[in-house]
Amino acid sequence: MDKKSATAAVLLAAGEGKRHIGTQHKLLRPLGEKPLVLWSVEAVCGAGFDQVYVVVGAVNLEAVLPEEVTIIENHHWQRGQGASLLAGVRVAESDGYGAVVVGLGDMPFVTPEDWQTVAAEPGPIVTATYNRKRRPPVKLEAEVWPLLPLFDTEEGARNLMRRRPELVSEAACLGKPDDFDTEADFRRWRR
Repeated sequence: MDKKSATAAVLLAAGEGKRHIGTQHKLLRPLGEKPLVLWSVEAVCGAGFDQVYVVVGAVNLEAVLPEEVTIIENHHWQRGQGASLLAGVRVAESDGYGAVVVGLGDMPFVTPEDWQTVAAEPGPIVTATYNRKRRPPVKLEAEVWPLLPLFDTEEGARNLMRRRPELVSEAACLGKPDDFDTEADFRRWRR
């Protein structure tokens, strides 16, 4: 297989989770029978990508991640989501992939089908939409990687999408784009 025509998945899970107050990092906190991050990891692994990268940083997730993922250590995670995105893109580029689909480790109800839908949609930048609202995952083809901000903080690819809207297309998805940032988010799920 020619990797230049292949797409890898990148799951961003390096953040501090500073809005979550609790005794453990939010990504390790149980949601039902498993840690929050494992919901996202299992969905992306179920989407059939040749390679799944998980970008880690603020907390060690190795003990809960399955062997089939490749862990990328982001030593600059304090710089925000943009630094994690760049870490994932650089490894995918080094490994010869022609595109990445990027999602978040705290969005447990994005389905494997959502990941597949975004990956299959043509275009240099493709964002998932849920009820017409843009949310991750987002596909970035190699041609736009040089356009990513080098020192972005919290925005990831949103800055690029705002600057270059003509490059962006949308893929309607059916999962739930809820992310878990606060104690209230976990309480809502239990109800």
